[in-house]
Parts: sequence; C-alpha cells; structure tokens
Amino acid sequence: GHMDVVPGKVKVRTEGDSLYGRGASDAKAPLMAMLFAAASIEKNQGTVIFVGAVDEEGNAIGIKNIVKKEMNIDYAVFGEPSGIKQVTIAYKGRLAINLKISVPDSSHASAPWLSKNAIEESIIFVKELKEKLEADQDGKTKSMLLTATITEIKGGTSHNITPKECETLFDIRIPVDMNCKTIEQKIATLVKEISQNREVEAFYSILDETEPFEAPHNSALVRAFTLGIIQVVKSRPTLVRKTGTGDMNVLGSQWKIPVVTYGPGDPHEAHTIDEKVSIEEYLKGIEILKATLQHLKRLHDKKRQ
Repeated sequence: GHMDVVPGKVKVRTEGDSLYGRGASDAKAPLMAMLFAAASIEKNQGTVIFVGAVDEEGNAIGIKNIVKKEMNIDYAVFGEPSGIKQVTIAYKGRLAINLKISVPDSSHASAPWLSKNAIEESIIFVKELKEKLEADQDGKTKSMLLTATITEIKGGTSHNITPKECETLFDIRIPVDMNCKTIEQKIATLVKEISQNREVEAFYSILDETEPFEAPHNSALVRAFTLGIIQVVKSRPTLVRKTGTGDMNVLGSQWKIPVVTYGPGDPHEAHTIDEKVSIEEYLKGIEILKATLQHLKRLHDKKRQ
C-alpha cells in the first residue's frame, strides 16, 4: 500500500461509525488492514512482505524502485479503497502532458488587437485537443473511456500586458484497450495540426507515463479473495475496472504475477475535503484479508501438488 496522501488537511475525528482524516480512505485504512492481516500469519504458512510505498499520488517513485529489485514473489495485493465487496482487477494508464503555447508578440492590454493572446489561444487550443482526443467513444462505459482533463493553467506576466506564453497541464487516462504510445502519436499529430491552423507555436512534453493494466480474472489470488469475501460477508465480490491509475499498473506489467487491488473504504471518499472511512467496514476488511491469505496458501499449495 502507499503511505503518502494528497495535499490538504481534514480534521481527525470520529463521528458515529466514521473515522475522518486526510488519507482515511485513500489509503490509510487499506494499508493498516493489510498490516494487521499480515501480522496474523502463523509460522510455516508462507511469507508475507508488507510494503509501505511512497509517491503513489505522484509519479510512483516508490513502486518503480521496488520493481527494480530481484524478488521471488508469487502474488501481490495493493491496498486501495475498493469497498469490501469489490476487487479491482484493472486500472487505466496515465499520461501527464505539459502543453506550451507561444505567440509572436505581446501588447498593451488597451490595444489587444496588436497581438495574439497566448491565454486566449490556449483556451481554444486545449478545447479542440481535448475534444479530438475524446471523440468517437459513444456507448463506452466510464472504465473504457479515454479522458483528457485540464488540471493546471498558467500564463501572463502583468495585469496590463497581453500574455506571450501560456502553459496547460493535461491528465490523460487511457483504458486497457489502448496504450500510451498510440495516444502519444495522436497527441503529436493533433498538436502540429492545431498549431498550424491557429498560427501559434505549440510544444508539449511528457511529465509522466504509466501504461494501462488488467490482471487475470481467474488467478488463485482472485479465487482466494472471492472465498474470503464470501466467508466474512456472505456475498460474492464484483470484479471492477477503475478509472484511475495505481501502483498495480507498474508492478503488474513488470513482474507478470497475479495481482489485485483491494481495501476497505469508499473510493468516492478519496481526495475529498471531508474524507472518511467506515470503522465497521475497516474491521471487516481486516477479517476478509486474513481469510483471503488462508485461502491463498491452500490454493497455492494445491496448485504445486
């Protein structure tokens, strides 16, 4: 699981069945649930390695360093809020793109007709780029949509000078039936095309790149979670594809082992201004993880016979 959280403070408190705090759902509850479950393993019942990774909310430096190591690992479970009745088997990929628009000159704000305005040109440019990247997706589910989200914009030097440059940051999420290289090529083509049409200079750089990933649906790990969830809450889990991107993308594509992402907590609470987790769900999550580890050991031994 990951120890880092997104910026922002949430007053730590309990109200009824809810525990509030930044990272309560994403991902302190899943992280600690896994720690308590791992601590329950008795001798000769297999080896569990607990990892508290950093920078999951950034560029995944923690997990990228872990996968560089030579480790004989059979399975991996990532702690993220999925809800205790859902097991995540797929995440979208991610491209973080910085787009810089430049115009030939600037002018006094009282005579805007003398030059193009880089901010105004950026607004037109990014709108067209976003629309073309997201085109032709009618009928697709949210987990299979490519999305291009504008997350930052900066430009201008003074209140009375038209801006000569403007930068925009895109967060692009890529579904599992696409890949980063194809989308990068499409971006390159569109940036060239739009810049020529608008008669502005446009440059883009890739700040982060993570391929989409989908884990096997029929692995011993998925079966173990199914049995563990049925044992504790008397309900079969749902396998889900998420619209975000996680550390599972990196390890799953590098190590080629069965992986899933699981944890107590409502994923819609993540990154919110009043983030919380259900205490009852958190405690049940621990019991599910304990049961899952027991089932996984049995299934693993059976497979080796």
